[in-house]
Amino acid sequence: MGLRLAPIKKAAVIGGGVIGAGWVARLATGGIDVAVHDPAPETQRRVEAVLANAARAAAKLTSAPQPISGAVTFAASIGEAAAGSDLIVEAVPERLDIKQQVYAKAEEAAPDDALIASSTSGIVPTKLQAQLSRPERLLVAHPFNPVYLMPLVEVVGGQSTAPEAIERAMSLFRDLGMHPLHVRIEIDAFIADRLMEAAWREALWLVHDGVATTAEIDDAIRFGFGLRWAQMGMFETYRTAGGEGGLRQFLKQFGPCLQWPWTKLTDVPELTDALIDTIAAQSDAQSGGYTLDELERIRDDNLVGILQALKANDWGAGKTLAEHERRLMNAQAAEADPADLSQPIRTFSRRVPPDWADYNNHMTESRYLECFAQATDALLRMIGVDGDYVASGGSYFTVETHIRHLAEVAAGEPVHATTQVLHAAGKTLRLFHQLFHDGGTLLATGEHMLIHVDLQTRRASAPPVAIGERAAKLAAAHADLPLPDGAGRAIGKLR
Repeated sequence: MGLRLAPIKKAAVIGGGVIGAGWVARLATGGIDVAVHDPAPETQRRVEAVLANAARAAAKLTSAPQPISGAVTFAASIGEAAAGSDLIVEAVPERLDIKQQVYAKAEEAAPDDALIASSTSGIVPTKLQAQLSRPERLLVAHPFNPVYLMPLVEVVGGQSTAPEAIERAMSLFRDLGMHPLHVRIEIDAFIADRLMEAAWREALWLVHDGVATTAEIDDAIRFGFGLRWAQMGMFETYRTAGGEGGLRQFLKQFGPCLQWPWTKLTDVPELTDALIDTIAAQSDAQSGGYTLDELERIRDDNLVGILQALKANDWGAGKTLAEHERRLMNAQAAEADPADLSQPIRTFSRRVPPDWADYNNHMTESRYLECFAQATDALLRMIGVDGDYVASGGSYFTVETHIRHLAEVAAGEPVHATTQVLHAAGKTLRLFHQLFHDGGTLLATGEHMLIHVDLQTRRASAPPVAIGERAAKLAAAHADLPLPDGAGRAIGKLR
């Protein structure tokens, strides 16, 4: 049994291109079974390549326990994919007639309460749902590439969309670690694409007029305002630029510039063959030294680094990642809470990520501690020391650790940890973890002494009665277990 956060079990994705394959990866890594339909002969190869990239990125993005990936199957028809699905994601070309044909076939096979979500970049949902027999369940869920890493999804309802459908979709996407943005007013291209379109038009003119190359324009973004926008957006960036006067001062100072003839936002250059050739040649010179696979992995690694940096400051998209990690950790703790407390508790499980391995492809010694730290966190959540409790001002700190490394394990191999409570009284909590390969081999043991701490004073303190009682209950349940081999050991003497 694996972690499950999403309230649905099966989804259908119609369309296996860049966005469709990204949705497959986001849904499957969230523990949802996905049926894919796309008549293109390369669909399975493309989707499997994106799934591999998503797994690689997820291993770098977070050490939180992940749901067991949902099964991905390839259906021969829209009806076969939609049958039994709680969510149908449409990711076909931007043609209204094609999309409406998809909905008609999906409606025939899907359950009555299934959501239908379009990945359209700009068609308003009222037009999309016009021919549906149950239009109240259709909405737009506009994601951003790569869907498995980018948190934003614009959620847009049409005139007939039920509020309950919006609420269900918003909740589902949060469970998948995304940031759903409810676009309250229907408008072509929604919010993000309208902003990107404005910058894109201006960039085309700059190339057309010979002012800048594609590389120079990209440098202006990635070395300049793009870094600020990534963590603060537009208005908050300009608020800080206004100094103590804030946005009011900024508008007073720079507002008149809007009347200057700087931009050509209401016009776009004709995409002649010559302009297309210029743009393509400059783009080839800029990044043609990399294959598409290399560029995608570089992009993913950079996004992971930015998201992790933002997470460290609990800011922007990093806050979304941190909240998703807390949900995963809490779900792991809930799953770890067994009916039989008389045996060591399974508190951790995952496959060894590729970046946890050394040059021999074996898990590095620091990651054994990572496994035991996650097992400790799961046990603490079982007794009530979760994110809310820590936010209220209490926690347990590890003050001493002893690890024995007993066997090697390679990247990609499944491992799990069990935890035995050796002692729980007053301020102290003593835990003994054992890390196993799922095949049964004991890989390592870790003994940890923890002290309860008041986070306001940063001093040891007695835990609240309820926390102490839950810890004591586990210690009492484990009291009749034999003392595990290695408990109480220090480093052995040299022989």
